[in-house]
Amino acid sequence: MYGQTEWAGLIRDVPDFPRPGILFKDITPMLANAAAFAAATGALAEPWRDAGVQAVLGIESRGFILGAALARALKSGFVPVRKPGKLPGSVLTVEYGLEYGKDTLQLRADAVAPGTRVLIVDDVLASGGTLHAALSLARQQGCDVLGAAVLIELQSLGGRGRWQADLPLTATLRFP
Repeated sequence: MYGQTEWAGLIRDVPDFPRPGILFKDITPMLANAAAFAAATGALAEPWRDAGVQAVLGIESRGFILGAALARALKSGFVPVRKPGKLPGSVLTVEYGLEYGKDTLQLRADAVAPGTRVLIVDDVLASGGTLHAALSLARQQGCDVLGAAVLIELQSLGGRGRWQADLPLTATLRFP
């Protein structure tokens, strides 16, 4: 079984992607290794095993991968939070700021029942805009948000400061 040092070592830095000045954390090599992916998913799930999570809201696109695996580990449902134009039917929409621009997220209006105990999941917490937008969507839907989990937190970008202070936010790996 892979320890955190081994699977974390498979995450590579890609400078100047998607724009100059951005250091992208590429989790693809970790995902491609079955043992590493299982260990990372287990580490991501551990703080939430007894929280009573009923649905995991995974943020497009790498949050889908981690969120679906996490939902399985927590024996809960999975709900995708998508970019515009990807979901049929009535949707809830929120626009938010990124460290390098603006974006929009959507959630199907009937994707999860009000009162459902949800965990929001993404791969990286940078400036916090994406996670905050997903929280806004979950609250618009009437969900009982338990907290959020990210695989990687980039501490220097201050994203944790945008998160709701009274809700837990777990990060499996933290980079300065």
